[in-house]
Amino acid sequence: MESSDGFVSKEQLELAKSAPESTDPSSVSYMDGHPKKGASGGKETWGGLHDPKEDASLYNNDPNYDSTEEQDGDQTIKGTPRKLDGYKRKATVIVEEYFATGDVVSTANELRELKLPSYSYYFVKKLVSMAMDRHDKEKEMTAVLLSALYAEVIDPSQVYKGFRKLVESADDLIVDIPEAVDVLALFIARAVVDDILPPVFLKKQLASLPADSKGIDVLRRAEKGYLAAPLHSEIIERRWESNMNKTVDDVKVKISNLLVEYIASGDTKEACRCIKELKVPFFHHEIVKRALVMAMERRAVESRLLDLLKKTAEEGLINSSQVTKGFSRMIDVVDDLSLDIPDARGILKSLISNAASEGWLSASSLKSLSPPSPKESVEGAAKKFKMKAQSIIQEYFLSGDVAEVSDCIEFENSSCSPDLNAMFIKRLVTLAMDRKNREKEMASVLLSSLCFPTDDVVHGFVMLIESADDTVLDNPIVVEDLGMFLARAVVDEVIAPQQLEEIGSQFLGTESTGNKVLQMAKSLLKARLAGERILRCWGGGGSSSKNGCAVEDVKDKIGKLLEEFESGGDIREACRCIKELGMPFFHHEVVKKALVKIMESKSEKLWGLLNEGFRSGLITSYQMTKGFGRVAESMEDLRLDVPDAEKQFEYYIEKAKLTGWLDSSFGIGPTTKSSFVKENGINV
Repeated sequence: MESSDGFVSKEQLELAKSAPESTDPSSVSYMDGHPKKGASGGKETWGGLHDPKEDASLYNNDPNYDSTEEQDGDQTIKGTPRKLDGYKRKATVIVEEYFATGDVVSTANELRELKLPSYSYYFVKKLVSMAMDRHDKEKEMTAVLLSALYAEVIDPSQVYKGFRKLVESADDLIVDIPEAVDVLALFIARAVVDDILPPVFLKKQLASLPADSKGIDVLRRAEKGYLAAPLHSEIIERRWESNMNKTVDDVKVKISNLLVEYIASGDTKEACRCIKELKVPFFHHEIVKRALVMAMERRAVESRLLDLLKKTAEEGLINSSQVTKGFSRMIDVVDDLSLDIPDARGILKSLISNAASEGWLSASSLKSLSPPSPKESVEGAAKKFKMKAQSIIQEYFLSGDVAEVSDCIEFENSSCSPDLNAMFIKRLVTLAMDRKNREKEMASVLLSSLCFPTDDVVHGFVMLIESADDTVLDNPIVVEDLGMFLARAVVDEVIAPQQLEEIGSQFLGTESTGNKVLQMAKSLLKARLAGERILRCWGGGGSSSKNGCAVEDVKDKIGKLLEEFESGGDIREACRCIKELGMPFFHHEVVKKALVKIMESKSEKLWGLLNEGFRSGLITSYQMTKGFGRVAESMEDLRLDVPDAEKQFEYYIEKAKLTGWLDSSFGIGPTTKSSFVKENGINV
């Protein structure tokens, strides 16, 4: 039935048209074509997609089913059981898609679009239970996803509830998974190590389970077999050493390459064959999105790219939901694209109109493309800043580079908005409280280094205290932690002592969380030798001399690997070494050092390394732009050693523009900084 050219045959097309829309896409493995345990159908399935009209008895043997879940949702919503049933079907699809692509960002967006946060516990339960019956790759992917979604997409209480449901269903899980006790115990231990599950979870669940429950064995195994072992954190984190041979980045690179080759050759059959060979049907929306971006950037090839999308849609190679999703993702990023493509919104409207008129896109299912209202614009800017703040803080906890954080905040909050400054402080302290003493110390060091206006800092702490009642669900000692951060801010002269009263005036009542935090801070400040004690409260681990990954060490490693490559090293080995640094946000230093060496030695061997890094996605466009920007900033010093440095640099800038590394607006002088701001707005 499969045609030789990689298309769907006429017989297959007829079958596809006659098949019901609800056919379970998760019932077939995208890797080998065989039914998977955990998908619909078969003797020992775990409840994949199904017809909601089927008899309810289908749930009886499903360890993911819990009759009490029908009442766990919002009782005020009419048809709650039906909503949960629909959520379960969608959750299965989302998990299957994530296992196929590894795309954390797309998975997070899918969950947000469901708009049913009160059912997130079921997603946690489904994700873990499906991973338990798969390889170490999927288990590691699950642990990574849970850490990424924690607090940002899935509320901590929902994560807690999801693991509670898993422990309670251990007796059912072991029927299909003989090693369920050990695997689930390891998932729980990993969740504790990753700080997404409080250690007290084990004791509370031990007290609530029947004595003969397998859940008791799971919890004891987690506590005594894993968490009580010496160096347990390192052992647990390495247990499923990720062996992901097909990451989402690899797939994205392949998609970009096949589209570039198609533009050059115009061979539709070959392009379709390549798409089919990717074997990631749940990720076809990325093909649609990237093709549309290329069409908007290079208008001369617009019709050719649209012809490819039309052909794949008509042949059923890319289904209608993936086409719609690809266009929807374009609508979400059109404002960012407008920074590089002035009429991006108008061009996208034209593309949508053409696709709809030709019948391969349902425009009615897309959100409006009209410009957002002023209120939506402000809310959207705040939402984007929160996401970027999270990224900036996580990078800071890895690198300890205060200057880098200051630069990033300056670019992201160019208007110095007090609200955005307060949001950053709230996010910084919240993330630090959920981590170890090193990060707490680093957070305090950063607070005293950023020189935010005092009122903004006060506002940030007020926001923290206001949200303390929610934070306490995950962090039982939030009063002590916040009190210490507040006292440290006073000792570091970030806020004045009298401003504690200003904060306290907003939280009246002796039993309020805000009042307790204030009393804790005051008692710490009144103690004998309070200043010295508070400064040492977290061990001084955030000082520049004690960073877990010193910037100077990384710079030294980068210099050595570039020297080894230049003296005859292998390009693949060099890329592997860059990747093993584990600091993708610092790859601009690779670009900078490579460019300086190229200009000093007049040898372009390192240019090939940069080209390979960019082509493979190892060095992003943002990092490339930032690296060139760093060279431009140090041009005066560089001229002392290389008299013609500026002339050479201009040549390499033009060369980089031709290869697509840099935006056409990049240049030495005033334009350099504006170019960097533009890239930063899109890619961070």
